[in-house]
Amino acid sequence: MGTGVKEKPRRTLRPTKPFVPDLVYFEPDALNYPKGQHIMEWVKSKDIPYRMTSSHNRITNLPGETDQEKYRNAKRTLVVGVRKTLKFDQSKPSAEYAIPISTGCMGHCHYCYLQTTLGAKPYVRVYVNTPDIIGAAKQYIEERAPEITRFEAACTSDPVGLEHITGSLAELITFMAGEEFGRLRFVTKYHHVDPLLPLKHNGHTRIRYSINSDYVIRNFEPSTSHFEERIEAAGKVARAGYPLGFIIAPIIWYDGWQDGYAELLKRLADTLPAEATKDLTFEMIQHRFTKTAKNIIEQRYPKTKLEMDIARRKQKWGRWGQFKYVYPDEQQNALREFITERIFEHFPEATIDYFT
Repeated sequence: MGTGVKEKPRRTLRPTKPFVPDLVYFEPDALNYPKGQHIMEWVKSKDIPYRMTSSHNRITNLPGETDQEKYRNAKRTLVVGVRKTLKFDQSKPSAEYAIPISTGCMGHCHYCYLQTTLGAKPYVRVYVNTPDIIGAAKQYIEERAPEITRFEAACTSDPVGLEHITGSLAELITFMAGEEFGRLRFVTKYHHVDPLLPLKHNGHTRIRYSINSDYVIRNFEPSTSHFEERIEAAGKVARAGYPLGFIIAPIIWYDGWQDGYAELLKRLADTLPAEATKDLTFEMIQHRFTKTAKNIIEQRYPKTKLEMDIARRKQKWGRWGQFKYVYPDEQQNALREFITERIFEHFPEATIDYFT
């Protein structure tokens, strides 16, 4: 059955290059770990300037004349440290726990909730004591066994965009492959998955791609992989036997949203290999924001087209003690029903995990 969506001419796009920071900070203790030493060697091989810092939580004097310049420079700064807190946060509805291997992201998605949760620390942090983190995950698994315990590796970062520097996802995937009651999940907007493809995973890691309409990706997701790159990578992931998923987030109401999301699902169906349609999951998250997020986003991206009119939204009490603003029920229902119909039209055997 056709969607009535007109095909847009495909743009010729430059490949999205892997992230290379402009400046790197190291905690001294990080160099006591093999991963820290490996990252230092990589930094020197790339001739990237580096400095030492007493704590990955206190990076000051970042270059820049204005707050916007400092923010952009922070996004190009990598901090290599030791994760001391090994108590994992909850990660509902995606998983039971968030597994912390990195914090911060090099992407510039205008709507991202990290705008507020990271506040004045938007620089990218990676943690070198992966064995400690894996040990803590093992304890969580054993406490809940024989129930399955799921870990989300992308709550506060996009670890795929950092994998060429850290190798941390490969360690988690390999560990989780041997865990009867453990599962790993992560979502990404980056296509650099080649190092993960040959790993033994035993189907215990689900890799999900964040996708959206062309309008949303073009206007609100700078410095991320193009849609075409993400879908090509999703096909590679499926061929390598990984369970695959897609997160449509944030779902945004704009003029022409029906055509945009219909085209998105049609392009997805036309592009994915047959392997990708088996055990396929979708998660749907509508756009939401807090007053704090609105203020920060408008300061950092003053020309953004992102609609954040509180008068047109519905209040919903948030987990962190602030109201968040979501679409009114009528709009929520329209978005959910339309996109759900398109998903099942193209992927009748897929599972929709949630709409929130």
